[in-house]
Amino acid sequence: MPERPTPTPVISTPEVERGFDLREALSFLWRHWKFIAGVVALVLVVGVVHLSRETPLYTATSKVLLAQHQEAAPTATSPGGFTFDIAYVQSQMAIIRSVVFLDRVVKREHLVSEDAGGDRVSAEPTGKRTLFSSILGSVLSFLRLAPSHPVAPRAVTAGADKIPPNDLAAIEALAGALRVSSVQGEPYVLAISVTSPDPARAARLANAVASNYLVDQLDTRYEAARRASEWLSARLADLRRELRQSEDAVAAFRAKHDLAEGGRLTLNKQELSALNARLLAAKADLAQKRARLQLLGAIEAKGGSLEAMPDIAAAGTLGGLLQQKSALSAREANLLSRYGPEYPVVINIKAELRDVDGSIARETQHLAAQIRNDYTLAKARVASLEETLGAATGQTTLDDKEAIRLRELERTAAVNKTLFENFLNRAKITAAQSTFRPQDARIITPALPSGAPSYPRTTRFLVIDLGLGLVLGIGGAVAKEKLNAGFTTPKQIEEELGLPLLSSVSHLRPRERVIDGRIVAIHDQPLLRPLSRFSEAIRSLRSGIQMTNVDNPPKVIEVTSTAPSEGKTTIALSLAASAAAAKLKVLFIDSDLRHPSATRLFGLEKEAGLVDLLLGRVDEVEAIRFIEEKGYSVLASGNQTQNPTDLLSSERMRSLLAAFREAYDLVVLDTPPAGPVIDPIIVSQLAEKVVLVVRWGMTAREVVRESAQRLSGHPKIAGIVFNHVNDRLAQKYGKYASTYYYGRRYYKNYYQS
Repeated sequence: MPERPTPTPVISTPEVERGFDLREALSFLWRHWKFIAGVVALVLVVGVVHLSRETPLYTATSKVLLAQHQEAAPTATSPGGFTFDIAYVQSQMAIIRSVVFLDRVVKREHLVSEDAGGDRVSAEPTGKRTLFSSILGSVLSFLRLAPSHPVAPRAVTAGADKIPPNDLAAIEALAGALRVSSVQGEPYVLAISVTSPDPARAARLANAVASNYLVDQLDTRYEAARRASEWLSARLADLRRELRQSEDAVAAFRAKHDLAEGGRLTLNKQELSALNARLLAAKADLAQKRARLQLLGAIEAKGGSLEAMPDIAAAGTLGGLLQQKSALSAREANLLSRYGPEYPVVINIKAELRDVDGSIARETQHLAAQIRNDYTLAKARVASLEETLGAATGQTTLDDKEAIRLRELERTAAVNKTLFENFLNRAKITAAQSTFRPQDARIITPALPSGAPSYPRTTRFLVIDLGLGLVLGIGGAVAKEKLNAGFTTPKQIEEELGLPLLSSVSHLRPRERVIDGRIVAIHDQPLLRPLSRFSEAIRSLRSGIQMTNVDNPPKVIEVTSTAPSEGKTTIALSLAASAAAAKLKVLFIDSDLRHPSATRLFGLEKEAGLVDLLLGRVDEVEAIRFIEEKGYSVLASGNQTQNPTDLLSSERMRSLLAAFREAYDLVVLDTPPAGPVIDPIIVSQLAEKVVLVVRWGMTAREVVRESAQRLSGHPKIAGIVFNHVNDRLAQKYGKYASTYYYGRRYYKNYYQS
């Protein structure tokens, strides 16, 4: 079977989209429930302290029914003359909230003296306010859990006088405690609410605002009626004066031209209007008859037949003659087709046709003469009516310019008279409509002292406080999760690096390393405790390495890490011990020539080792030490060198590893971390497989990704080993941490028992 290729790192592949996972969310809550509960408890404590320091406020509400908006006149869509006008309702609300109106309430209720005595009305909670409580109050005000504080009205001027400072302070206090709104489902009902620490005072002020609104409505109506009456009187007087002046101008003009008592007085206005109508009708008739006469002249000039005129052809007698002629012509044509022109009946029909043609000619001439006579008569009638009208108006002696001037004066007088009459009529209609005004505004529900405070709303406050604590707690937990730069689950390894997780090695506490009353080294656990969880994790690592190529299992294994202190040497030694426990011939090589911790662990600092072997100073027999109690051979680092990179990349190193592969069942190379130096990259070219050790939850993902990217140039990375796994925390990562959780329980309940 060919060697299994290493999965392609996800560094260059897009991340797979995932939906919401309930189990993952529950695991997240399990990991951070203490932190979330602590934040919630802290927010609740602060909220309770905030509540205890707040002064209870009471709200009293008075409901006012507005006077319904009335149209100028009833319409088909509003038979009663009333229509809902949202702008009208909003304008009334604006009036109640206005500075001028509140100034009247303050003065009528003597609120200035009360506020001076320390009984100021206010919707703002009292008590000492810390910075946090101020911030919390702002948040609660945004969530409508605290009374809102409207911007205080500025001082307004009436003429040159400003509102006194004391009055302005009382107005601002009342405005902060006042709220005006329309009642849901009842558009013409306003709810006037006042909030105060004293429930009786809140009810009194709410009723005072409502009562003053009704009084203000009456005062406004009275003032409007007074101003309207004064304006109407002044306007009617002006119109009456203008009408008199225009009529006097007409009379003066007629007197100047000796038309004052002329023939115009023989006809009244109605008769003069009828005469004008008759003249217009006569002129229209004259125009029609002139058109007929012109058509008649045009036909005669062309030598045409007068029968072409529509009115002549439609005349009663002529129409009958034409029909008779048509019938005789048809009969003649029929007989000619049968008997010929000499047939007696045909001759008789022709004679009849000649008689009919003569009658038609005579009748046509008669009608033409009648058209001319009608035109002459219509012309005479128009002239007669014009003469009569001129005599009646007395304008027969005026020239055109004077007649135009007279007509201009008469039109001005007529317009002024019409305007005066219309205005007088409208004034009477308005006066009549004022007697049918709708029912006035009135208080339908007076305000009563409240028994329960409107602020703070304890239950709602605490519920929102709890929600706020949950939001902050979960948000903080998410931030902690994001700030955790290390790997914690196999899924993260697979998604971030595209590499398999070979094994997870739990962190061993000192008490777990005690054997026969003494603490033994971690890398000796596979030899001394072959059934422990640690030993099983190392066996899992060894099996994972072998499964990368089942037919030809790799023998030369490099163990490295990203950064120091990740436990790579311990894993390498444990891997060698596990293989030795399985009766394999194992060679452990300390290839960390810069920091040979394994060499110091075995006490071989002064002995010949890998460096000496590569330089040819000693042979394999002198350099390699078999550790009897460990069960495997060790090749120490040897003497220090200034060029470890060159030695590790030498051909001598390649030939040595090839010889060791033939001589041993497993060769474990302990190399420096891949992050700081290049030695592991060089050794990885000589090894058959590379194992990358990552400290659980600690090593930054970016650093691990960089190291894996450097090593992944060779398809030799067998996978990742999680080291120092915290079992208590790892089991909280849900389904992605089953290796840690179930592995621990499995060994505890079965093997170790």
